[in-house]
Amino acid sequence: INETHALDIFTHDKKDLSEGFPARRHVYDYVFTESQNERKFVEELDASTEVVVYSKLPRGFQIPTPVGPYNPDWAIAFTSGVVKHVFFVAETKGSMSTMDLRKTEESKIECARKFFAKIGTEQVRYDVVDGFGKLMELVR
Repeated sequence: INETHALDIFTHDKKDLSEGFPARRHVYDYVFTESQNERKFVEELDASTEVVVYSKLPRGFQIPTPVGPYNPDWAIAFTSGVVKHVFFVAETKGSMSTMDLRKTEESKIECARKFFAKIGTEQVRYDVVDGFGKLMELVR
């Protein structure tokens, strides 16, 4: 809870900008996604007037779990007063079925749920979503 991260965790990977999504609401001008599902998610995040700012969390941002470090995908801040959870940490998965998740990954997600439940408030929420629509269901 008291740990901090240096800003260079956001910039240590140099990438070709032509591979990124030009973004208006991301903390940087370009977002680099790892799947088509993430790309669609970013397009919808970026177009949403309810989203103030979002970030693809860097690999250096990790939550310790008993089964190894876990790196959630996204941190999202919404306009205050528009949604009930102003800050949201999200894991994006193409499918919401636990059958599609490896056991270790499923365990890390469960640990993250407990971690955020412990440190969170009513306005901070963590969950797994399969897209922007699911995210908005959870924050409204």
